[in-house]
Amino acid sequence: MFPIDFFWRAAARWPGNIAIDAPEGAIRYDALAERVAALAAALVALDAAPQSRVGICARNSAEHIVALLAVLACGKVWVPLNPKSTRPEIRRIVDATEPSILVIDPACAGLLEGAPGERIYCGPPPAGERTLAGLVAQHAGAARPAFALPPEATQAIKFTGGTTGAPKGVMQTYRAWMANIANQIHAWGFDEHERYIVAAPVTHGTSTYLLPILAQGGCHVVLAEAGAEAVRTAFRERGGTVCFMPPTLVYMLMALPGASRADFPHLRRLIYGGAPMPPEKIREVRAFFGPVLGTTYGQTEAPQNLTVMRPEDFEDERNWAAVGRATWFSDVAIMAPGGRLLPAGEVGEVVARGDLLMSGYWRLPEKTAETLVDGWLHTGDRGLIDERGYLYLKDRLKDMVITGGFNVYPIDVENALGQHPAVHECTVFGVPDEKWGEAVQAAVELRPGQQASEAELIAFVRERLGPVQTPKRIHFHASLPRSPVGKVLKTAVRDRALAPAAADAS
Repeated sequence: MFPIDFFWRAAARWPGNIAIDAPEGAIRYDALAERVAALAAALVALDAAPQSRVGICARNSAEHIVALLAVLACGKVWVPLNPKSTRPEIRRIVDATEPSILVIDPACAGLLEGAPGERIYCGPPPAGERTLAGLVAQHAGAARPAFALPPEATQAIKFTGGTTGAPKGVMQTYRAWMANIANQIHAWGFDEHERYIVAAPVTHGTSTYLLPILAQGGCHVVLAEAGAEAVRTAFRERGGTVCFMPPTLVYMLMALPGASRADFPHLRRLIYGGAPMPPEKIREVRAFFGPVLGTTYGQTEAPQNLTVMRPEDFEDERNWAAVGRATWFSDVAIMAPGGRLLPAGEVGEVVARGDLLMSGYWRLPEKTAETLVDGWLHTGDRGLIDERGYLYLKDRLKDMVITGGFNVYPIDVENALGQHPAVHECTVFGVPDEKWGEAVQAAVELRPGQQASEAELIAFVRERLGPVQTPKRIHFHASLPRSPVGKVLKTAVRDRALAPAAADAS
């Protein structure tokens, strides 16, 4: 059995249910199954090789979902390409994975200009180009492609970041996707009455909810536009019952003019992830939405749900600083630097093993060997597990910043900022932020005799990396604090940033 088989079975059981409710119209399960089978046959006709890669660069839409399901249905490997990325970053991923087929939203075409691969356009294409709708019509009535692959074969390659050096492509297996589907259904109790509001990008966390909802005969509600107001309208007018989103969007919904719980009449599960939610915020969110809040902990390397906190877990305030307990098919433990597993209550690195884990990093065996050791995934996070099995995260061993649900790697921002002629040295870090979970900030030491304003440096980075990775603040230091051997002390820099008066005096 493969992940796509959950969808095929649901289409046979609930053929008349609405699978996708999109602005351009509703699609029933039987009609969606026909489109997916036709497009899957078209993909095989374009490239018959199993396990070849298909890159999808598109905004959320019904056609995006059809394309992703078709990739899963023909034994190929999905490579999500974030439409909010920059052209160099997209090209780096394409060059690394060598997709033979690219599915492109016309609005994203510029990001893939000059990239190799057969193109399929969602929506109105440039004149004479191949379209998804055209391929579906051409292959209407085609049988579902058959393929035979082991559970450890790759279903998706998702990139953890990296606009400099080799990007890390996480190879997610069929086994991992099967574990995720089972865990999501078990954790949240999805059924055929579910209406999932597609608020976060399909290229990111939303993809892990796609098949669990469809497996149970539920519906994905696609929005005409992004933003908190559009999400509220979908809940109020289109019967939304469940959604996954970063904490920042939760806060935005609460802050909308006139917002109240009445705007969410059918809400059953409000699942947040991608960034922590402080206990004081949890109190506010539960007071506003009621006992519907849930969260998960995972990584791209172990997607979405190594641990789960259900709404009933939030009834005990002791759990508000936790990220839940281990899900099915996974072991989660705390490890000391020497490899010894630690008892309850002791702080160390969070490690995991089991079916949810990646098989490795795409064509990076050394990085894989550093991260997967004796069957354990080393997450780079520090935490503890209490005597009841709840995981509490303390901090990250890695420097990654999670802002608005997106991963930002400081080295990428530092390399871009360091290209400015006035910058002598810099360091990038995250600070707690009510809106974004964490905000990217930088500290800079300018070259002697050089000048640059905060606005100038922010614009410089934004032009090279895009808005997500651009620092919200830049702190200027006459001399960055350093260790005895000359290394910049990032912790000291961050502490000064959190004490503005001290930082301004530096």
